[in-house]
Amino acid sequence: MAISNEVQARAAWLREQLHGHSYRYYVLDDPEIPDAEYDRLFRELQELEAAHPELITLDSPTRRVGGQPLEAFTPVRHRMPMLSIRTETDIGPGGAQAFDAQVRRELGLSADAPPVEYACELKFDGLALTLRYEQGVLVQAATRGDGETGEDVTRNVRTIKTAPLRLRGVAPAVLEVRGEAYMSRPDFERYNARQRAAGLPTLVNPRNGAAGSIRQLDPNLAAKRPLSFFAYGLGEVQGWTVPATQSAVLDALAALGLPVCGERAVAQGAEGLITFHRAIAAKREALPFDIDGVVYKVNRLDWQQQLGFRTREPRWAVAHKFPAQEELTVVEAIEVQVGRTGAITPVARLKPVFVGGVTVTNATLHNAGEVARKDVRVGDTVIVRRAGDVIPEVVGVVLERRPTGSQPFVLPATCPVCGSRVVRPEGEAVARCIGGLYCRAQLQEAIRHFASRRALDIEGLGDKLVEQLVGRELVRNPADLYGLDAATLAELERMGSRSAAKRVEALERSKNTTLARFLYALGIREVGEATALTLAGHFGALEALMGANEERLQQAPDVGPVVAAAIRAFFQEPHNQQVIARLRAAGVHWPETEVQRAAEQPLAGKTFVLTGTLESMTRDQAADRLRALGAKVSGSVSKKTDYVVAGREAGSKLDKARELGVTVLDEAGLQALLER
Repeated sequence: MAISNEVQARAAWLREQLHGHSYRYYVLDDPEIPDAEYDRLFRELQELEAAHPELITLDSPTRRVGGQPLEAFTPVRHRMPMLSIRTETDIGPGGAQAFDAQVRRELGLSADAPPVEYACELKFDGLALTLRYEQGVLVQAATRGDGETGEDVTRNVRTIKTAPLRLRGVAPAVLEVRGEAYMSRPDFERYNARQRAAGLPTLVNPRNGAAGSIRQLDPNLAAKRPLSFFAYGLGEVQGWTVPATQSAVLDALAALGLPVCGERAVAQGAEGLITFHRAIAAKREALPFDIDGVVYKVNRLDWQQQLGFRTREPRWAVAHKFPAQEELTVVEAIEVQVGRTGAITPVARLKPVFVGGVTVTNATLHNAGEVARKDVRVGDTVIVRRAGDVIPEVVGVVLERRPTGSQPFVLPATCPVCGSRVVRPEGEAVARCIGGLYCRAQLQEAIRHFASRRALDIEGLGDKLVEQLVGRELVRNPADLYGLDAATLAELERMGSRSAAKRVEALERSKNTTLARFLYALGIREVGEATALTLAGHFGALEALMGANEERLQQAPDVGPVVAAAIRAFFQEPHNQQVIARLRAAGVHWPETEVQRAAEQPLAGKTFVLTGTLESMTRDQAADRLRALGAKVSGSVSKKTDYVVAGREAGSKLDKARELGVTVLDEAGLQALLER
């Protein structure tokens, strides 16, 4: 039965609408319609195609969903080889200078010739692909393979929503696009969270997630894993005038509806390469996807052709890697650490490995549940990850290398420090020692916290000194600190009479504090700096806070049932009441403040981010003054940020603020705001 013109037109219109909305949603991140409306259009097209299968086209949005499993991937011979770019591990200025010098030499440029122009891009940590479009429609996708022959992964690539099934505008007769499939960090975390909730295996890292998804023989499984795609180059091209530069090629690909990473630049000479490398290194951890370096390419395509190739690598491009964030090593032991609140944290003692720019010998295993989920055992070969300043963690086990006879880790029933019972409260992932301040490990951590810069700020009370004070039983709780004298301190290791006198002076200075700092210093579970500030502002006096029941506590902003229960339990404990009374008797004091509702404060509801070095005060002091006026101080810039305060040598946060149009204040502007 012939299909009416009306039905054919409706199907074509639906395809056009869905392509346009997908482009705006997945590539531009600027949707025009609600998800529900998109779903309605999609279902209508599905129903039309189900009733009239002959309406189905290669570029139909409905073809993004899986299909029947494959028995194997079909080999694909690349019409133009997919060659690898030479990778340099010399990531300092010398590497960029050497590459620039090589390019200038091989181009025959004189010393006084203008700088070479380079296209600077990111080196994505995913899976390289080539997408072939004919008359603007995606007809084939393949992996790199050995560079000459890859695997046909078209059905799986169709499930990547950022990879267009049809190009926009006037498309070339043939356009092969080279790029990278990757899994963003947020998508990776969400996928693993769903898997854990369902009791299913999780992915080790985003890179393995991308490679494993593309190489799934079952497209339905691939469709469940959220992948993205970035285009960064060309293969075979027919019927299209290729732009003259690499940067213009990427602009042209973006105009055709292909996703192109915005973190790219055109740089002049070696100095431009060095500047780009440093800028990306500074923002690497803030990117929503993993990279392992940057790529420099001679921008002019005619110069690329002139430079040609060395063996199987282009002379006109080089990749400069950052320090690896993941490496393999062996677990030599699993021990437990006892934290300030009694939290028992399993820690893997590792065979030393260089990762993330440092040598790592320990990695957190978070809690007993995580150890069991990942099934980490002594003797295992594991993947260790360290990103930026993040504590190294074990992200997965290489089961093929597990030694025979290995045994699962069992959490100890008693605290390794004080012998008290270890319990795991119902509904919590973390097990805890119940020894409290009687446990030396908890006491040392409690004293360190009490004396820390953001708490009572007792200068010179470092880890070694705290360890001696607790070890010799000179300090059994924070109040004992104020009973120390110079003669007692002078008897400790590496502590002369002059140093001892300075410590006593520091203790005396610390007595003059604020209620918010005092509350934070007590180490109440669930009470961080922000909550301590909220409680101080809401109750105004310590006595009022200590006498409040849970219902009254929950009237304070951002204090829920869990926080209220923790605060109430802390102040009901007689031992804690005694310590607080002794601290007050020792002279610890703060200005008595009037209760000021958050909404009445001058900067209530405003979010600030501080970056760079301030001249008249430290960033911590600036944060304290802002919070005292009701502001929230955040560590990252977003659309919800009201002000970014930029001091000297402000970094990527300032760039982000300008990109988002957030108001930027210099130090003078901050002072004016604080003094209003």
